[in-house]
Amino acid sequence: MEVKIGVQYAPREIVLESGQSVEEVERLVSEALAGKTPLLSLEDEKGRKILVPADRLAYVEIGQPTVRKVGFGA
Repeated sequence: MEVKIGVQYAPREIVLESGQSVEEVERLVSEALAGKTPLLSLEDEKGRKILVPADRLAYVEIGQPTVRKVGFGA
């Protein structure tokens, strides 16, 4: 699943492909925004961790990845 994270004062968003479920990502974001944890910690499909300070989150977009078609259309 594709996750886009907007960070305050950063010109670009963070985009990652995560193997975590929608519910799990939503729970982690909610906990970070509620102040239960100082960092939003997500893991991408390659096992890398992405840490974002909770007080710098602008938005989090959770969705399915877009399928890119290869070749020519008729």
